[in-house]
Amino acid sequence: MARKYSKSASRDVERAVTKEKKGTLKSGKDGKGGTVKSRKQAIAIGLSEARKKGKKVPKKKSSRK
Repeated sequence: MARKYSKSASRDVERAVTKEKKGTLKSGKDGKGGTVKSRKQAIAIGLSEARKKGKKVPKKKSSRK
């Protein structure tokens, strides 16, 4: 079975979560927002960065049904 996420994308998420734990991860464009408090938000930022780099990450699920 094929992987949904590439290993390098997983590393990007892991890096973001580690930064969040240290308290250095910022939200918003160029990190101009506040410090990220939630683990979910850290994961979302890591996945977003992986997508921008063109790594293998599934598309975002739309909120509409």
